[in-house]
Amino acid sequence: MRSALICGLDVGSTRTRAVIGESTHEHRRPVLRIVGIGSTITEGVRKDVITDLDAATESIRGAVEEAETMAGARIDRVHVGIAGDHIGVEHSVGVAAVESPEVRPEAVRRVNKVACAVPLPHDREIIHAIPQQYRLDNQWGIHDPVGMNGTRLEAELCLVTASSAVVGNLARAVERAGYRVQDQVLEPVAAARAVLAEDEKELGVALLDMGGASTGVALYYEGRTIDLMVLPFGGSAITSDLIREFSVPFVQARRLKEEHGAAHPGAIDPCEQLRLRSQGGSRAELPRARIAVVIERRLRSMFREIAHRIGKSCDPGALGAGIVLTGGVAATPGISVLAGECLGAGARIGVPGDGFRGAADPLARAGFATVAGLALHGADRYRATGQGGTTRVSGVATRVGAWLREFF
Repeated sequence: MRSALICGLDVGSTRTRAVIGESTHEHRRPVLRIVGIGSTITEGVRKDVITDLDAATESIRGAVEEAETMAGARIDRVHVGIAGDHIGVEHSVGVAAVESPEVRPEAVRRVNKVACAVPLPHDREIIHAIPQQYRLDNQWGIHDPVGMNGTRLEAELCLVTASSAVVGNLARAVERAGYRVQDQVLEPVAAARAVLAEDEKELGVALLDMGGASTGVALYYEGRTIDLMVLPFGGSAITSDLIREFSVPFVQARRLKEEHGAAHPGAIDPCEQLRLRSQGGSRAELPRARIAVVIERRLRSMFREIAHRIGKSCDPGALGAGIVLTGGVAATPGISVLAGECLGAGARIGVPGDGFRGAADPLARAGFATVAGLALHGADRYRATGQGGTTRVSGVATRVGAWLREFF
């Protein structure tokens, strides 16, 4: 199959990121050669929901155009991440008879369709239907029943639903920016694609995608998805705590978190001092360790809630590969040690790695896990179906298409 350009787009509450890669092969192995990366400050988005369509459109346009400039090419479609506390997850079972001597792909599609036939409110839609396992007659735990003998096929699916209004507004912002939404992927699912190894999913692992407004959790065991969830807290809660604690403006609080923060005060020199300007304009000296105290307090609260939610979905002892932290908050120094202490399992920081070539060095940061995973997801889809990629077209042709989409 010929190569194509794939674009992942992550519209976060703090930053909007775009990655363009060329789906190709190297030594007969599929790889994604990174050719373009773009990043802008997000405007018009609050708690992962668009609140100002024009501002969000400009953020998207800025990030994708920056990636296009680096790539020296124009793209016409993107694979977009979805997050926020409007996400819902439920498990559903479907049953169908096997009408042939062996299970054929048509039977699997039919039983999956039955499992997806659940009543939904008019303002909700399914964005993922992830097979967890199949049962053929009396045998559970089957990953792929095609070709096996049996008469009764059951499918257990993890259904991810989202607010139709939130999904529609995000798609509208992308279209106004001059691009088309190829598909939408739950952000922790995308991040897992970029940072988890298959043997980790087999042993059991919890991925925590800690963003600005929310934290996505993806649980895997024996190679299958156990559960998915999106929790309504993230890095912005830490910023708010710093604003209240030290009476500093938002911009300064965020800078304190990103440049001087740590997950444990013991890692900070107790004599190190920082100069702050308060809301009233006065200056003061502040021990840097006090910032770590505030951050640690908030992170412990987050991890307690995460541990509670994980415990409702699986036995923590099943997480043989431990915890993998990614997202912007995962860049906090010392956070993996604190997470391991609070969650009772080994923890590491997950950054995009295997499967990338080209200008991939800037991706080796936890904050780029989601957008890198979105690009990989798009490449997977293109290799499987031939859809989802962009052939290299002239800039004039692309801009004419963008102009038409903007006004019509």
